[in-house]
Amino acid sequence: MSSHLLNEAEAAGARPIWLVGEQGLANWIEMQPPSVRSWARTQGFGAEKQKLLLIPTASGDGIAGAALGLGSTPDLAEPTLWTSAGLPDRLPPGRYRFAGTFSVVGATQLTLGWEYGSYRFTRYRKSSAEMPALVAPAGTDLEYVRLASEALAEARDLINTPANDLGPAELGEAVQRLALQHEAECRIIVGEDLLRQNYPLIYEVGKGSAREPRLIDMRWGKKGAPLVTLVGKGVCFDTGGLDIKPSSGMILMKKDMGGAALVLALARMLMGADAPVQIRLLIPAVENSVSGRSFRPGDVLRSRHGLTVEIGNTDAEGRLVLADALAEADREQPSLLVDLATLTGAARVALGPELPAIYSTPQDLAMQLRHVGEQEADPMWPMPLWPGYEDDLASRVADLNNVSATPFAGSVTAALFLKRFVNRTRNWLHGDVYAWNPKERPGRPLGADPHTVRALYRLIRQRFG
Repeated sequence: MSSHLLNEAEAAGARPIWLVGEQGLANWIEMQPPSVRSWARTQGFGAEKQKLLLIPTASGDGIAGAALGLGSTPDLAEPTLWTSAGLPDRLPPGRYRFAGTFSVVGATQLTLGWEYGSYRFTRYRKSSAEMPALVAPAGTDLEYVRLASEALAEARDLINTPANDLGPAELGEAVQRLALQHEAECRIIVGEDLLRQNYPLIYEVGKGSAREPRLIDMRWGKKGAPLVTLVGKGVCFDTGGLDIKPSSGMILMKKDMGGAALVLALARMLMGADAPVQIRLLIPAVENSVSGRSFRPGDVLRSRHGLTVEIGNTDAEGRLVLADALAEADREQPSLLVDLATLTGAARVALGPELPAIYSTPQDLAMQLRHVGEQEADPMWPMPLWPGYEDDLASRVADLNNVSATPFAGSVTAALFLKRFVNRTRNWLHGDVYAWNPKERPGRPLGADPHTVRALYRLIRQRFG
């Protein structure tokens, strides 16, 4: 069990945390002893969302408990992980428990939120601060909490790590460690072997870097089980190539491998739960650098699929490496094909950093994922694969261009580009994610944010058991 979680045997003396909504505030106050009533009124506690009331002991020399405001949330609503994620940062060290009873779902979400909020990125700066600990509520699915918290923490570590310490080779090593842990097969195709084995787009994008490009390919599960193939964009740093980004656009490009980190976390959860599926994990891992070997605007490149692609912009490299990986994934016609990528700024302009854009064939698959995401407090928004924009990817010299001829609907046209490489698979989901939290909030520090992982895990378990 995590050091941030305690079992029932360690619960003695744990301080209560009450969850109080605006509707139930009057009743909660009436249930408290006179000293607490007076303190709550003196402090102006109105159960506003995420407002924390620390309740002193009778002697005034310590903390007897705390009340967390839920705002206007209905009293019967299930708590989510965001309910509790901000508490480890705001409570003094000690042992705590949530007052009241919760459903299995509510107890599990509160516990996972506590773990999520206890995360610290300590690779370069150690934290000596003592963290508070939680007695998990009765009914908590501790195994799921363990799986999810470990997977999400690893994804956050990978995304937060700067490119000098996380290149294509190091990303491959992360997958190899997972494969070794679960006795999975892992094959990595490196450098010019990509050309010999017909992954030309991955090679062309990565050949300008001193760090060789590679395709990471892991397989796990029993033969005969449904095949779920996960593809993640692994651009470990993106300068934009010869169409170089300005410094302001490059500052966060260590996170351009966010899609790879998310599918790795998803695979870790499914394998750890011994889900009744086969998993294939494909990560094209490259660095898009500037050198005399870099691919150029105007180049025409042949893909694994056979389609030729004119390069309209070298900064639209993610869709190129995904195209070769998706073509290989599509060859096997998996029961479900999922790709995740920090693909376009257009998706962020349309939906902001917290709401990934999702596309699917058939369309109702994205709608199902949205519904599951609402239940998991892991939101996303379905977007259309609008065929009217396919002509925007036309080229006079090749089968298609890697960018649109217009500045409009950038996320849609990027998804349409990828769709050209998925011809056989019936169920395909594409997520255009940000994988980053750009502002400080309770339990959500500025840094990596592993969107979609929890929702996709639940969707896959619902579909395949």
